[in-house]
Amino acid sequence: MRAGALARARRGANLQSECRLARRAQGIGRMLPLSILDLAFITEGATAADALHNSRDLARHAEKLGYTRFWLAEHHNMTGIASAATSVAIGYVAEGTSTIRVGAGGIMLPNHSPLVIAEQFGTLEALYPGRIDLGLGRAPGTDQRTWRALRREADSAERFPQDVLELQALLGPLQPDQVIQAVPGTDSNVPLWILGSSLFGSQLAAMLGLPYAFASHFSPDALMDALSVYRERFQPSAQLDKPHAMVGCNVVVAETDAEARYLFTSVQQRFADMLRGKRGLLAKPIDDIESYWSGPEKAQAQRMLACSFVGSRTTVQAQLQAFVEKTRADELIVASAVFDHAARKRSYEMLAEIQPALGPVMAQA
Repeated sequence: MRAGALARARRGANLQSECRLARRAQGIGRMLPLSILDLAFITEGATAADALHNSRDLARHAEKLGYTRFWLAEHHNMTGIASAATSVAIGYVAEGTSTIRVGAGGIMLPNHSPLVIAEQFGTLEALYPGRIDLGLGRAPGTDQRTWRALRREADSAERFPQDVLELQALLGPLQPDQVIQAVPGTDSNVPLWILGSSLFGSQLAAMLGLPYAFASHFSPDALMDALSVYRERFQPSAQLDKPHAMVGCNVVVAETDAEARYLFTSVQQRFADMLRGKRGLLAKPIDDIESYWSGPEKAQAQRMLACSFVGSRTTVQAQLQAFVEKTRADELIVASAVFDHAARKRSYEMLAEIQPALGPVMAQA
């Protein structure tokens, strides 16, 4: 069963699927936007170069399928993730695509000088105008020892709101008495997003009038409270006149529920390993996940992966319809850590096929 399913994935879309996608593209603006969060996973037996090549190939595929944006994330000292130099990876993906928005989901701003990030993303915007997003988080994106190696100061996370304002100013119009400017970067007005998994980020995004992305693909506990706070307290800004909440989730779609669950065991193994303090390469899927993790590990991993939708088109469609209705999301950003690259591309293809059934963007109450 496994070999046959993977062979079907590698064959890709048939003509009928291509026609459906072409018809869907004509009405893309009326549908709930779908975007991709790619962690540039390094799989067992592969290299960082392989992972980055696969990221660019996936972005090209997503562009053809009508996905809105393709984001990469900053993580350090993780042997299974190739996007530590996030702005470099973004440039590589942007160079290989032409219309899809490419950006950071996100840059951990306390790790950096706002001026340096303004210069990096100002450069990206100069090279790929109108296509660059800059999502900002305040977590270190790594462990404590690596945190110190990054030369972070003890209070750097506490300065996050001030750093966001400084970065916003550096990317905005040059002021009459402004001495320091980002070159390139000044007046590029790269769109900023606030990322988070707690009420802190939702409050900041609301106060600054910025779009908000919630990391419910791995930390869903505060999702509904954060969305409520963001919408209730949102103040319009020059960038955004009404709230825009993008919600993260894990999605794996395959021809059958059983095949999708099998592919998802790579993610489940990874979360079990994280709970054991082990961070390695993305593992091959296994037939029996129950033999891999303990009862407490399973309970904790399932709590972290609560916003995961795994199955056939029919199964995932029903799951996502309920999720969108519950969250009233303005956009979904999807992570899909599937070991086999062809199967991952096919998963995103099948997800795109059910996008019309997710309905239009819902009006916010």
